[in-house]
Amino acid sequence: MISNNLADQTVAQVVSDNIKAAHVFKKYGIDFCCGGGISVQKACEKKNLDTATVCDEIAQSRQKGVRMPDYQNWSLPFLIDYIVNTHHVYVTESLHILNQYVEKVARVHGEHHPPLLDIRRLYHQLADELSLHLQKEETVLFPYVKSLAAAQQDPQTAFYQPPFGTVNNPIALMRAEHDTAGEICKEIADLTEQYQTPEWACNTFKALYAKLQEFEEDLHIHVHLENNILFPKAILLEKEVLATTLHQV
Repeated sequence: MISNNLADQTVAQVVSDNIKAAHVFKKYGIDFCCGGGISVQKACEKKNLDTATVCDEIAQSRQKGVRMPDYQNWSLPFLIDYIVNTHHVYVTESLHILNQYVEKVARVHGEHHPPLLDIRRLYHQLADELSLHLQKEETVLFPYVKSLAAAQQDPQTAFYQPPFGTVNNPIALMRAEHDTAGEICKEIADLTEQYQTPEWACNTFKALYAKLQEFEEDLHIHVHLENNILFPKAILLEKEVLATTLHQV
């Protein structure tokens, strides 16, 4: 349902009240910085967008305190699909948005606010690390774990010997890469003074810091699901499957 009050507010007002709305406007190509003086309704009309859809997404961006799912009781294939479809997709989409923010803000304000140049450098390092990391998980580790789960469910299922030996090896690499990403995020948080923008910051500047903070928070959940739930269970699962296979032989 569309909020008439929200639709009547200017784009700039909406972002000032809810900085996460900036990500929604960015998604739809609505200028919330220099061109934010028109109403949300008018901005949507100019872009031939459905105002109700945009307003609903802005309202959803406010939601907090959502109950955490019971990850521990999920099957490993289901957990993997959740991680890929929720957190991997989020990372990929967010890196695209962050790239636009960090380049614009560093270009416009970097000379007068030098930490932005270091933030840009660290962001690109983080983006490169995570892009390769996700690829390795989705093409190497996750398919192998799914094959283990299938073999556990049906011993007749064909089971392949991975080129990396035991699952402990790629998991150790993924954990190390998680640590590296976490360290980069901490450096960025410190440079932003825990995401506190200067009083003179424009809306794009504010949106960059807000998105960086959101990104770090999502990464914490993402890494938790893998390090503390998926990986330990995958190690135990491999031991069980290999023990059963050896017993059959």
